Amino acid sequence: MTQQPNQTYIDLLEKIRSKTATIGVVGLGYVGLPLIRVFVESGFKTIGFDVDDGKVQQLLAGQSYIKHIESEWIASLIENGQFDPTSDMQRLAEPDAILVCVPTPLSPSRDPDLKYVEGTAREIAKNLRTGQLVVLESTTYPGTTRDVLCPILSESGLDIGQDFFVAYSPEREDPGNQDFSASRIPKVVGGMDAKSLELAEAMYAHAVVETIPVSTCEIAEACKILENTYRSVNIAMVNELKILFDHINIDIWETINAAKTKPFGFQAFYPGPGLGGHCIPIDPFYLSWVARLNGQSTRFIELAGEINSSMPDYVVHKVAEALNKSGKPIKNSKVGIFGVAYKRDVDDPRESPAFRLMELLNERGATLSYHDPFIPTLPKMRSFDVPALESNDLTEAYLTSLDCLLICTDHSGVDWQFVVDHSNIVVDTRNACSGTIDNDGKVYTA
Repeated sequence: MTQQPNQTYIDLLEKIRSKTATIGVVGLGYVGLPLIRVFVESGFKTIGFDVDDGKVQQLLAGQSYIKHIESEWIASLIENGQFDPTSDMQRLAEPDAILVCVPTPLSPSRDPDLKYVEGTAREIAKNLRTGQLVVLESTTYPGTTRDVLCPILSESGLDIGQDFFVAYSPEREDPGNQDFSASRIPKVVGGMDAKSLELAEAMYAHAVVETIPVSTCEIAEACKILENTYRSVNIAMVNELKILFDHINIDIWETINAAKTKPFGFQAFYPGPGLGGHCIPIDPFYLSWVARLNGQSTRFIELAGEINSSMPDYVVHKVAEALNKSGKPIKNSKVGIFGVAYKRDVDDPRESPAFRLMELLNERGATLSYHDPFIPTLPKMRSFDVPALESNDLTEAYLTSLDCLLICTDHSGVDWQFVVDHSNIVVDTRNACSGTIDNDGKVYTA
């Protein structure tokens, strides 16, 4: 007997292909808002969901809170009805596709904390209707879509693959990257079944340069973990070499620059004061957690995590050494942090090592301040005890008032010679001052 085609699937596929489908995005942060942008630019109507009503009200007023998303663009979308931000989760019944872009942090014991994914899934389940596609984009461990998301969605009483469809496609957003905006990054897609995969692939094909279909959601989930574990392990290696080379008087930066002239078999990674951003400091531990569940060990991942997590302690030790050479302890010294964003030229502070450095310096009695043109006020952080500070202007008066300037983030467009000339001590974790003249020996690398 010939199986009848699934009319629900056929109707949704036609909506997607004709761009009459409405795209809903849950989580309007550094991943969700750029995702809204690529679908709007592809011709779709969008609804944005966020539990933070403050964000929603900002967006409704035409105000962007992300540097590379312009307020004028937000205002124009609101005006012409292409983007409808809301904190009303009952409206999750409206979009034809729901893309979940919520945080997936670690617990204090470095176990996956899926409370945001689970909470969002419950809200979707309460409002789920026939003919919707749900795609999880949040980075997580292999098996999350099948074992966590799908059982919650099934509480709706609807059947996956018949009444609604489920896929996983890991976000690959790189805030501030001018060469690879969201639309220019290939999208890996895995579906819970063949129909879910085809629907998700058809949807993303409108919005991104290329889709990469894989056989299961688990492959797509593992893909993102592999990408970030690769970076974590290699960054840990150069961080370890930085400490060794500093001890034996070898310049790690010049060494890397020499090594990267090899046209094959080498990719340059650079040391720093610790890992930042939502992905690289967190994602590898999702994989090590899965390994423990299955009685396996992930020694490279654990070791890389230990090395990268220890870098702020190493940097504070270098600050202490630099101050000691001027006859000063850290206690009561005025230490300015240059850059609290997790990387150059972004307004994204997530997991920035600057906050751990502030905690350590504060514990040792330093008087702290900071400069970051992209982050005018220190935000509250989930993982760190952050002081209430506002950014100082980078003036001669500010620099001369400090006992030590600690460079954590090397934002571009900075006159580093001016910084060196007017600072008493500079501890540089990013090689920012490499081209400056330092006749007085003020600059220390860390």
